[in-house]
Amino acid sequence: MNENKTVIEREGGLSRSLTSKQLTMIGIGGAIGTGLFMGSGIAIGYAGPGVILSYIIAAFIAVIMMFSLSEMAVVHPTAGSFGTYAEMYLNPWAGFLIRYTYWAAQVIAIGGEAVAVGLYMQYWFPSIPVWLWTLGFGIALVLVNSRSVSNFGQIEYWFAMIKVVAIVLFIVFGVSLLFGIGHSHSVGFHHYTDQHGFLPNGFKGVWMAVLMAIFSFYGVEIVAVTAGESKDPQKAIPKAMKSMVLRLFLFYILSLGIIVAVIPWMQAGAHEVSGSPFVKVFESSGVRYAAGIMNFVILTAALSSMNTNLYLTSRMLFSLSRGDYAPKSFGKLSKNGTPVTAIFISSAGVLIATVLSMYYPDTFNKLFGISIFGGILVWLMILISHLRFRKTVHLHYHEPLPVKAPLFPFLQWIGILLLSGILITMAFSPDWNSAWKIGVPWVILVSIGYWIQKSRKSNLYKHNSNNKSAL
Repeated sequence: MNENKTVIEREGGLSRSLTSKQLTMIGIGGAIGTGLFMGSGIAIGYAGPGVILSYIIAAFIAVIMMFSLSEMAVVHPTAGSFGTYAEMYLNPWAGFLIRYTYWAAQVIAIGGEAVAVGLYMQYWFPSIPVWLWTLGFGIALVLVNSRSVSNFGQIEYWFAMIKVVAIVLFIVFGVSLLFGIGHSHSVGFHHYTDQHGFLPNGFKGVWMAVLMAIFSFYGVEIVAVTAGESKDPQKAIPKAMKSMVLRLFLFYILSLGIIVAVIPWMQAGAHEVSGSPFVKVFESSGVRYAAGIMNFVILTAALSSMNTNLYLTSRMLFSLSRGDYAPKSFGKLSKNGTPVTAIFISSAGVLIATVLSMYYPDTFNKLFGISIFGGILVWLMILISHLRFRKTVHLHYHEPLPVKAPLFPFLQWIGILLLSGILITMAFSPDWNSAWKIGVPWVILVSIGYWIQKSRKSNLYKHNSNNKSAL
């Protein structure tokens, strides 16, 4: 257990100034972004109105993962979070793999969000290329993220607040359309069944939509990463996670239920992302300027998600550096306690997205297909780490856990099976197998890097030992 204590202590130095309210809003900000506002169109294209079931399944998996992660985060509040837990409770290779995989997946996600920002801006400025917006907003957010974490928390709090208010207003507006409150007639729920039924593509379509739905919830784990910079992690983290999961579940399910009720699913859905189904709802309603306002809100959501993902990637790189798995300069902190070098390195995703968007019109789909592989792998490792964590805690800790995941280990095994099923489905899907084609070589490459690093450390240790013996 002394080794675990050392692993936690080496990641000290970050400023602990994030409040419980900020943690909740940061978590919501990380999860409500392009995955919901843009990616939901892909999910609807797969499942039709049955997309509601897809998001319920995805939400169930996310809740299981969050209960497991919160239990570990309260005991070990650290910036490396689940990467550090994998190192502590599985083995150093697992910690190395997960942190680098998560870093890469989120860097790609930043790029995907940046491309989405460019698409949103084309709503108003169709003649300006996507890549120019991608680059400009990317640079702006790198500068914002380089400031103190308290400033980051405040900015992200208001970013997320705009999204929450907008979604609540969208739900209120949608309900008024459905029941004819304040309108000449009610839309009703006939769109649920009038185009080949509630499940037009059967359960296969529902399951395929889960792939996109999972990515929509990807980012909720940021609350555990912020534990290393939280004022009172034992109280703030459980409170933030419970509040966040409940709000996300309601926001996602209600929003999607309204979308597929107000407009036909074949109109809302898309094989390739070219616009948001949220905007399409307002366009179909005939409310003047409503679509433009919603497009602004969705733009804010994407910027918020970019901002949050950049925070996540920089902290993973910081954790790797403090563990001597990355250059030491990545673990250095500025005067205000921010890992500035790690932030600049992580912003490489914006540059990658800019280049890809210039040459490939379906950049958004490709980026998110790659990123989802890493995200699911990370969630799997969180659940596996929690199984070992609980066993170790039972043997070595004598105080009761501040937070305990319910129905352990039954729910954890369900989560592992569902996530494994999603990964297997991706391998045989023409739309998603590109994630495997890049994800598997990535895992092999990172593993080789780990063994090279381990060999280098071993040789250095022997060299130093021999020198001491000679003296």
